[in-house]
Amino acid sequence: MHRPIDEPEGGAGHGPVPPPFRPHPAPGDHPGDFPGLPGGPWVGAGGAPDPGHVDPRVLGALLARHGWRRRGGAPGRYSRWTPPGGGAGFGATSLLVPESRAFPDCEDLIGDALTALARSAAPSAREVLVGLTVPSDEIRWWRDVPPGPAGTVPWSVQEQLRSAARQLLLAGALAVRARAGYYGARHRRQAQASLEAVAVGAAPEGRGLTAFVPVDPGRAVAVRLYHALHAAREAVDYQRATGGMEAFDTAVEAGVSRELTEALVSLVRGSEGARIAVAWAPAAGTPEGCAARPEPVEFSPGDLPALREAGVRYLTDEPSVPVRITGAVVRMRRSGPRGEGTVRLRVLGGAEVAHVRVALDEESYRTAGHAHLVGLPIRVVGRLERRGGFRRLTDASGVVPVQVDEAERDRLMKSLHENLDFFEEACGGE
Repeated sequence: MHRPIDEPEGGAGHGPVPPPFRPHPAPGDHPGDFPGLPGGPWVGAGGAPDPGHVDPRVLGALLARHGWRRRGGAPGRYSRWTPPGGGAGFGATSLLVPESRAFPDCEDLIGDALTALARSAAPSAREVLVGLTVPSDEIRWWRDVPPGPAGTVPWSVQEQLRSAARQLLLAGALAVRARAGYYGARHRRQAQASLEAVAVGAAPEGRGLTAFVPVDPGRAVAVRLYHALHAAREAVDYQRATGGMEAFDTAVEAGVSRELTEALVSLVRGSEGARIAVAWAPAAGTPEGCAARPEPVEFSPGDLPALREAGVRYLTDEPSVPVRITGAVVRMRRSGPRGEGTVRLRVLGGAEVAHVRVALDEESYRTAGHAHLVGLPIRVVGRLERRGGFRRLTDASGVVPVQVDEAERDRLMKSLHENLDFFEEACGGE
């Protein structure tokens, strides 16, 4: 059993928790009293917490999660908090936090606490500010790797951690869109778009990483990843105990996929073990069906064979998908002036992929070329093949031009004029 990430350290029988994390300042940081808070979508929230809207109970919960110690105060009125480790090396920072907004000087005390956090050198102080700026679920990754000089890690180790964390978040976002053992290119654009508001912070020594996933709109991703990680852990345990892979089949409904197992392999490979912990935003409460204080999910090098086998199983078992796609022709190619050829379509509708390649007979190829020349997309029926990541349409038939609105037609015509030489060559002899 492992202690939840936000439980104060020092419990009997528990090992050390990962050290606190410091988010990296992002380009476009909000100026003012709170430098270094993430830019981008977070700036729309004001860039810094407003003392008039901070719930002191939420502030206290975030301080406790990030290792701050509650040391006395006036019972029923306010409490005093000191940084992790008693503030050693971080000055004499201490915070007075009222018990509730009913305290007469509540807003002034919270304002003083926020200013002290912004000026504090404690690595955890910035994380508390991030959690107050936009209510966010926190997902933490930790890899056990041999330390380098002065506790550092090689650049490649940090890059591997970031890449694996990104893959895991994407796997969770894909599972929100649909359940599948293998996604390939399907749903990828929408899944990536749903992660644009996520902010990331790294531990100073490079062996840990934290993602701050805004509750709005990202809670569904955090919840799905939470369920998927536990289902993957249970499926691995079942495989290692019995040799059977059946648990991975049922785990798909929880969000486990080839994308998720590959991400876990990438996270664990080259380490002595890894763990992932989820902590819910105190301001939003615990999602239905989830533990209030989830324990970290751990994976070890001994789990890699089961995870790799599951990935292969998902890839081979996922069937091709019958679709009717509407798409704009963006490339045409064939070996001669006549005969069959291949076109590349920018998908406008009918499938959750960005582009597909389609092999067409001579007549259908000619239809596709003519449709493009007059600024029209085509509609085609076929099957999205899992081989190649669902980027190829096979058994294509029923190719016909499709009428579109003037704005879309203008965009298609502009694309044609920008690539006119290419299309004259591709459609030569037609």
